[in-house]
Amino acid sequence: MRIPLDYYRILGLPLAASEEQLRQAYSDRIVQLPRREYSQAAIASRKQFIETAYVVLSNPKERSSYDQLYLSHAYDPDGTATATVTAGKRTEINRDLDNQGLSIEIPQQELVGALLILQELGEYELVLKLGKTYLANHSATSAKIGTNLLEEDFLATSDHPDIVLTVALACLELGREQWQQGYYENAAVSLEAGLEMLSSEGIFASVQAEIQADLYKLRPYRVLELLALPLEKTVQRHQGLELLQSILEDRSGIDGTNNDQSGLSIDDFLRFIQQIRHYLTVAEQHKLFEAESQRPSAVATYLAVYALIARGFAQRQPALIRQARQMLMYLGKRQDVHLEQSLCALLLGQTEEATRVLEMSQEYEALAFIREKSQDSPDLLPGLCLYGEQWLQNEVFPHFRDLSRQPVALKDYFANPQVQAYLEALPTDAETSNEWGVINRQPFASPQSNNQHPQNHSAVNSRQNHGKTPDLNLPEPSNYKVPEYSNSSLPKTNPPPASATANHHQPPEIPVASFTPPERTSSTTSHNLNGKTATSRPPQKRRRRKPPSQPVNREHRLDNNRDRPTRQRRNVTSNLDRKTRLVWTVFASLAGILVFWLIVSTTFGWLKNLFLPDIFLQGEQLSVKLNQPPIEIPHGDSELLPPDGPLTDTTAEEVIRTWLSTKSLALGPNHDIESLTNILTGSSLSQWRLIAQQDRVDNRYRRYDHSVKVEFVSKNDLDPNRAAVLATVKEATQFYENGQKKKSSSESLRVRYDLIRREGTWRIQSMYVVNQISMGF
Repeated sequence: MRIPLDYYRILGLPLAASEEQLRQAYSDRIVQLPRREYSQAAIASRKQFIETAYVVLSNPKERSSYDQLYLSHAYDPDGTATATVTAGKRTEINRDLDNQGLSIEIPQQELVGALLILQELGEYELVLKLGKTYLANHSATSAKIGTNLLEEDFLATSDHPDIVLTVALACLELGREQWQQGYYENAAVSLEAGLEMLSSEGIFASVQAEIQADLYKLRPYRVLELLALPLEKTVQRHQGLELLQSILEDRSGIDGTNNDQSGLSIDDFLRFIQQIRHYLTVAEQHKLFEAESQRPSAVATYLAVYALIARGFAQRQPALIRQARQMLMYLGKRQDVHLEQSLCALLLGQTEEATRVLEMSQEYEALAFIREKSQDSPDLLPGLCLYGEQWLQNEVFPHFRDLSRQPVALKDYFANPQVQAYLEALPTDAETSNEWGVINRQPFASPQSNNQHPQNHSAVNSRQNHGKTPDLNLPEPSNYKVPEYSNSSLPKTNPPPASATANHHQPPEIPVASFTPPERTSSTTSHNLNGKTATSRPPQKRRRRKPPSQPVNREHRLDNNRDRPTRQRRNVTSNLDRKTRLVWTVFASLAGILVFWLIVSTTFGWLKNLFLPDIFLQGEQLSVKLNQPPIEIPHGDSELLPPDGPLTDTTAEEVIRTWLSTKSLALGPNHDIESLTNILTGSSLSQWRLIAQQDRVDNRYRRYDHSVKVEFVSKNDLDPNRAAVLATVKEATQFYENGQKKKSSSESLRVRYDLIRREGTWRIQSMYVVNQISMGF
């Protein structure tokens, strides 16, 4: 066989390499060994190629002859004088005319060594071409049948496994190369080809696991690439949705804790979901997230709500908006979703209900906007309509591929005949309020019991909780953290915490009562599409019976008093006498205390003047006014004005302390990010601003306790406005997330600060940790 190789490439040398470079290259190539899965025969074959190349090039005569062949090939691009060199017979160098270019002729039993060399040189396509051709002509099955060897003996005596391994590794490396270039589907094809080759042979399980691990990590990239294709590519996009579904199954949902081997944490995966939403249509998101919400999943429920609202508004289907409102009713058990509920009621034409629910919202910025736009109106309806249009246009529609450019107009929505017919059939605002109250009184049930006995279990819980006010501020499980993600599509709500299930060993999940699918909603609340409720009547009757009890009691007391008028008058007189005596007693006590205080103070002053007479100062006294300081005191908000000239140790310490206090403000609970501009500049400002913004988005903050000691200050003789400070900083940190303390740490660091003076103020341009002295948790 002829292999397109030359001796210089085998050793990795240029044509003008010296003898010393030749020896060093040979030594390095011999020391480097292929993967441990290769047999000794394959390693020996590779070594023979390296030794042959070294022997030819280290002999001056043979190297001169070989160089002539090499140069003739380089200056003969048409291949009319190409050369062929026999690997095993280095003294026989021929000039045969062929169309193969500069190549080495080898026996077939040495193919595995040549493939190893080509793979090390990155010629993966060539390895696949030669290896697959060989495997097609020399199948392993025929070799086994012909020799009647056991599998272990066959693997030990044949070069077939080594060639299969080389081809599979070429597929692996080619797939990784395509992965880096952004061709994710091509990379998957290459990796799957290598895995199929090894699995069909049943050999090299460790390499199979390595390829499979890469395929798992590649899945999110493939999903993005496939879903980003045009909508006309239905087959490929459907394949992307299937891949996404397989990832969700492996993770047990969007916020699941199972390992899907992709390397993505919960937060990373939530960001990935946010990213792919821009490539999904509203129908695709509706189908995907509604199915995921039944696991149950709090995040999927939120995303399903937004998909239902968007699809219901865009396609003029108010029934979908009503379904979204039902989901929000259950999510309202844990989170403030009154703003979303109000918008749903508005889109369903229930304006009074929308205004009533809006007043319960704690979204102060949105409420301020709505009130501002409703100043000339007796209610909040004008501002709510304007806010609803902007919310749909800016917060909801941009996350759907087919709605991102669609305009929003509430008047067009309400003018649609289909919408008008549906809204006219809906219950009144009063009936809707009763319906919401009944649903909000539904107790939380575990997923298992709700699925098996939905009606009976709900009835039992209703009886157990009869007469009790449901606690809407239930404590959150301490062992579960709700992930949040950047660029959230849920601008007005944060994902609610999921309550723990009955089985503590399972991942935390939100109970079914926080979201019930449409099919189960009807059975649990007896809520029909016409707005009538069956379970709302008994509670209403109980509420009607309770208030009349007070007038009855008052009437009974009046009857008793009417029978005893004389006794009542005596009681009134005695009560007045007791009150009068009490008032006089209080006045007498206060007067006595005042007289006693005057006597004591007078006596004390007389004794003080007797034993401690006043001392009179000699000379002119200072004139100090209480309302005016003797020296000018700078304002508390004024900036520190450092002295001109080189940076001193004292000023350097003040600058670092200012930075540490500013860091506490920017990363603290108030997230005062703008304060960073007062002490930082350049790369350090952009870096810490990004960190602070991310913490604010993720609802995290930190509390610090710092101490600093400046070790030395390095001044710049050429530029007095630049300096470097090395300081030891002890930092104790407490990390909070969603208002709950998560962990704490304490460490001592040696940090270098690069300072620059701008407009008379020293600022930190860059900083980095020199070394870590200690750390504690």
